[in-house]
Amino acid sequence: MGRSIKLLSLITMLRQTLKGTGVALVTPFKKDKSIDFAALENIIDIQIQGGVDYVVTLGTTGESVVLSDEEKLAVFNCTVNKVNSRVPIVVGIGGNNTAEVIKSFSKFDLSKVVAILSVTPYYNKPSQEGLYQHYIALADAAPKPILLYNVPGRTGRNMTAATTIRLAAHPNIAGVKEAGPEMAQTIEILRDRPTDFLVVSGDDEIVMAQIACGMDGVISVAANAFPKPFSDMIRYCMAGDFSMAKRLNDLLVEGYSYMYEENNPAGIKAYMFEQGVIENELRLPLVPVSAGLQQKIHKYLQQFAD
Repeated sequence: MGRSIKLLSLITMLRQTLKGTGVALVTPFKKDKSIDFAALENIIDIQIQGGVDYVVTLGTTGESVVLSDEEKLAVFNCTVNKVNSRVPIVVGIGGNNTAEVIKSFSKFDLSKVVAILSVTPYYNKPSQEGLYQHYIALADAAPKPILLYNVPGRTGRNMTAATTIRLAAHPNIAGVKEAGPEMAQTIEILRDRPTDFLVVSGDDEIVMAQIACGMDGVISVAANAFPKPFSDMIRYCMAGDFSMAKRLNDLLVEGYSYMYEENNPAGIKAYMFEQGVIENELRLPLVPVSAGLQQKIHKYLQQFAD
């Protein structure tokens, strides 16, 4: 099941297109819990002006699981229109019902999207063969290249390096967002991947080390609040200047810990609320961070004040 020359060219180009910093956009809500589209448009401008390389809409950080189908489409369309081809767009379309995920592809106009990020099925805990067959079915049906998304802390099942590499042979699977707990697994994927297979991090806290091992960048939560310093840090890493990268990363390390201390996206929304970008609103079962953590975030951000 090798890649045709045409698909090889597309997938190779995609690895270059999605190098660096992708930002997993939050979905801002108003106090009445409706989507704040004006804030979303402002966030997109802030990210692009801050230097991110691409945006990811309808991911975990975007609270996609609490959006209706109509709301997902509205968020997607707003993002595509506001980005206006300034940077590439990746859209999250995943789930634990393979047939329904495939049906979802047709609900979006994917003509201006470069790839589909699809999380491993959660809750039903498929075997490695089940994960393989799930992604093969998606890749066979998808109108755009698939990016695998392994995040066992959320899904309850780790996709092994062997399964990822097995899937990498499919002509419509372009890469993986790897957010597994073991660096050894990341290194194994990087060792065995095809040369055109994209491998990006899902973990802001360790991405500097992962890029040193050969990763192609990150799909970041932190970039929502720190688009310029974070994307600059990643650029230094990609250029091999880890001394400069470390200077920026050292400023952000404490901030990372607060982002994930209680919940993502509650943590990053707390930051963006303090920055005056969004309301501090989430949809149940998620709630804002505790008052104590909010105060830590407030204090931490003072060093970035003009």
